[in-house]
Amino acid sequence: MIVLGIETSCDETSVGVVADGVVRSNIIASQQVHGEYGGVVPEVASREHERILAHVTESALQTAEVSLSDIDGIAVTAGPGLMGSLLVGVSFGKGLAFRNGLPIISVNHIEAHLLANFIDNPGLTYPFLCLLVSGGHTQIIRVDAFGGYRMLGTTIDDAAGEAFDKVARLLDLGYPGGPYVDKYARDGDPGAYDFPRGLIDSGDLNFSFSGLKTAVFYTIAPMDEETRRRQIPDLCASFQAAVIDSLVTKIQQAVDRTGITNVTIAGGVAANSRLRQQMNELSEQLEGQVFYPAFEYCTDNGAMIAYAGWMAFRHDRPANIHFTAEPRLSISST
Repeated sequence: MIVLGIETSCDETSVGVVADGVVRSNIIASQQVHGEYGGVVPEVASREHERILAHVTESALQTAEVSLSDIDGIAVTAGPGLMGSLLVGVSFGKGLAFRNGLPIISVNHIEAHLLANFIDNPGLTYPFLCLLVSGGHTQIIRVDAFGGYRMLGTTIDDAAGEAFDKVARLLDLGYPGGPYVDKYARDGDPGAYDFPRGLIDSGDLNFSFSGLKTAVFYTIAPMDEETRRRQIPDLCASFQAAVIDSLVTKIQQAVDRTGITNVTIAGGVAANSRLRQQMNELSEQLEGQVFYPAFEYCTDNGAMIAYAGWMAFRHDRPANIHFTAEPRLSISST
């Protein structure tokens, strides 16, 4: 079965094609226009999706060496995400499906991130824990089967990726902030500043990063411009260490509580070098393994939507064109 996947939940316009579980194309158009604002502007994002989605779709089909007549089904992100951005993708996907007589299935963006780990990791088996870390989500999810998900922990304020973006903005590094912070942190001392690890001993599996962001703000407030510039590597390294320590500690606690030793990482922050390093160290202590998606499947992308749609069709999840965009869509629970 060949599935076309459409992703427009935030500021990545992406379309992918998956044939029988194998990615044939994954075209991602990142909206650079948001850099001048230091963050995603929802109205701008939806207009950019509308402007380039048809072109991205054509490019995905050409790269996959298929035409619409070869497509067996369409999958599109229905949520969670920005309402305007989601509506562009949902409307476009429905139009393609209706015009070409194709079944269409709505995909939960979070579920797609969970399933993206299967694309290049055939050894991954249920059950497993997923640490989902992105600009909009920081969650620990127990995955018992396709469609069998249970939320174990989530952030009570900022997502980890959001904290990276906000700190990068404080330091005038650029947007998106994660790659910039990671880059400068490599030349810094992670112990230079003792930043807080929110909820580290809370007794639950939830996260908090707003206090950490505030601590960075008050640390740099008295610095003059030259001092702040010199301290950027140490500030980035210390901030990043606090975020990653919180993430790794909580996933270790989740392993201890559930006894599940297979762990996956998903979302844009899964590309962070320190997170991967510390998770690799953790894997040496586990009887199971730690799995990562390829870098191109960490950020929002059409291939993961197509793959999730392919899985849904395989499991006979009903295709229904009468769905709508749901910006607050949550992951199903069992």
